[in-house]
Amino acid sequence: MKTSKFFAWVVGLAMLSGAVWAQNLSIATGGTGGVYYPYGGGLASVLSKNLAGVAATAEVTGGSVDNLKLVGSGKPYIAFTMADAAQDAYKGEDKFKSGKVPLRTLAVLYPNRMHVVSVEGRGVTKFSDLKGKRVSTGSPGSATEVMAFRLIEASGLDKDKDMKRERLGVAESVNAIKDGKIDAFFWVGGLPTAAVTDLANTPGGKIKMIDHADAVAAMNRKYGNLYVEDTIAKDMYKGMEQDNKQATVMNILVAHEGMDEKTAYNIVKTMFDKRDDLIAAHKEATNLRLDGQKQAATPIPYHPGAARFYAEKGVKLN
Repeated sequence: MKTSKFFAWVVGLAMLSGAVWAQNLSIATGGTGGVYYPYGGGLASVLSKNLAGVAATAEVTGGSVDNLKLVGSGKPYIAFTMADAAQDAYKGEDKFKSGKVPLRTLAVLYPNRMHVVSVEGRGVTKFSDLKGKRVSTGSPGSATEVMAFRLIEASGLDKDKDMKRERLGVAESVNAIKDGKIDAFFWVGGLPTAAVTDLANTPGGKIKMIDHADAVAAMNRKYGNLYVEDTIAKDMYKGMEQDNKQATVMNILVAHEGMDEKTAYNIVKTMFDKRDDLIAAHKEATNLRLDGQKQAATPIPYHPGAARFYAEKGVKLN
C-alpha cells in the first residue's frame, strides 16, 4: 500500500470511529521463547487499556525481518526490530532488495545481545570450533539470522561451507541442542532470554557461552557502526564460568511513516507513562529511557509524533 493510500485509510477509519487509530493495532514481535513476545504482550495490554478506541494485539512472528515486511504492508502494525535489519529495510538492502520499507522510529528499546550458545561435551569452547559442527543460525525471517551471518563472516568462517546449518528459533534451538540434533546455536535477544535460561537450568548439562566480541570491528567496517562490544555477566545464566564477551545491537520500535502524528505521539507517551507496567511484563523495559532516545542510537529517523513527545520532555534527539 502506498503512503498516500495508507494516510487515506487511517484518516477514513479515524473519522468513522472517532478514535485516532480505529479498532485494531497489531504489534509484530517474535517467537514465544524470546523477549519480543512477552514485551509486546505487555505493550499490547498497556495500549489497549489506556488509548481510547485501540485494541492492540501482540502477534507471534519469525522476527525482525518478517516484522518489517508487515509494517511495509501498510496495515496497522508497529514492530519490534533490531537496528541492523531496520537499516536494511529502510535502504532496500539484503533481504529487502525488492523494495524499501518507509519506516520511522517510535522508541529505542533495549540492547539486543548476541548469544552463541553450546553445551559441555560438544567440543565448542571458542568461535572457530563451530567449523564442522551442526549449528542453528536463527529462524527464517529473523534478524538473528542476519546478524549471525555477519558475525560468521567477520570471524573468517563460511556459513555454507564450514558448518551444517539449521534455521531454528530460539525455543526450537534449545530443544534441538537438548536432543543432540545440533551442537550450537545463535540467538540475538534481551536478558534473560527465557529459552536460554531453560537450557542453562536443564539437569545434567552445562551451558557454554562462546566469546565473539573481537569480530565487532570487522562487522562495523562493512555494515556501519551498528554493533558494540558488550558483555553478558556470568551470573545471567546458570553454569556460566566467566563473563561472555559478545556483540550487541539496539532494538527499536518502528512504525510506517504514514502513521498519523497524534497516534505516534500517544503510543510513545503511553509507553513512558505506563513504563512500570511494561517492566512487569519483562524487565528489559527498564532500558526504555528518555536519555536513551538519540538519533545516533537508531539508523531510522524518528516519527514526527514521537519526536514531538521527546521534545516536550526536553530530549534532544540530535
